[in-house]
Amino acid sequence: MRRKGRVASAVLAAALGASLAGCSSTGGLRAEQERAAQTAGGKAAVNTPRWTFAMVTHSGDGDTFWDIVQKGAQQAAVKDNIKFLYGHDEEAQRQSQLVQSYIDQKVDGLIVTLAKPSAMKDVVEKAEKAGIPVITVNSGAAESKAFGALSHIGQDETVAGEAVGDELNKRGRKKALCVLHEQGNVGHEQRCDGAKKTFKGKMEKLYVEGTNMPDVQSSIESKLQADDSIDAVVTLGAPFAATAVKAREQAGSKAEIDTFDLNAQVANGLKDGSLGFAVDQQPYLQGYEAIDLLWLYKYNSDVLGGGKPVLTGPQVITKKDAAALQELTKRGTR
Repeated sequence: MRRKGRVASAVLAAALGASLAGCSSTGGLRAEQERAAQTAGGKAAVNTPRWTFAMVTHSGDGDTFWDIVQKGAQQAAVKDNIKFLYGHDEEAQRQSQLVQSYIDQKVDGLIVTLAKPSAMKDVVEKAEKAGIPVITVNSGAAESKAFGALSHIGQDETVAGEAVGDELNKRGRKKALCVLHEQGNVGHEQRCDGAKKTFKGKMEKLYVEGTNMPDVQSSIESKLQADDSIDAVVTLGAPFAATAVKAREQAGSKAEIDTFDLNAQVANGLKDGSLGFAVDQQPYLQGYEAIDLLWLYKYNSDVLGGGKPVLTGPQVITKKDAAALQELTKRGTR
């Protein structure tokens, strides 16, 4: 008990010292530089126990969005003296099995996505019963609290969709195609439904097989060829935006291509005008804050959100933002 008291006192003293340093511009800068140097050198910025946190997402292979989420989580884990484990599977049952495997390993905290909530409900409840705190990220905001999670970090998908509808109205669009690349993903449905709610024009859904890019391209191309009144195509993930651009070119369409999420290719597309706008939910923050919130809960019983999602988006970005974002996408944090 005396040792634990000394550790807690040391951490508290360090936190107070950093707080006082922040009262002056030079002190705050020095503290931030020291923390950055520690993280860059692979050193923790705290001396709390070496806890193990695991993240399990519904990502498929090669999805750049989840690379950014992981980057945020990994950097926060170094800072917080956390051993970070990561697993993913786009098939809901296998995702659930991965979560169970981490429960069996007795990890100290779990971060999960709820793209298909019904498949994850039982295993999240098992984690809670095992005394493992859970934070949900990215998808499943509506179910997170009911399943017993501490907090949800991400964007409200309906609100994000509504932002898309508003932006399409500003651009004078009349007919839009919303391309869903993962059937059964409740967040994707919410995005399209939200956009349809605020869009004054007509919006149709197009379901494609997201793991087959040639199929995605041909499906969009066929739709554009069959209906030249479509003047906007909205994709629900950054990797699909470039494919939609190719489909537009092949179809001889003048439709604007817009997208959810950001990566280097999207930033380039915004800059050269091949894309109209993107809706960024800041995935780096989702990974980073999830680790931080679990650490804060384990260390200080802190919980953020008050039962409501901790929002990381939506942020509508356009050509004027592209130059600054290009530099950030190069380092893998946007």
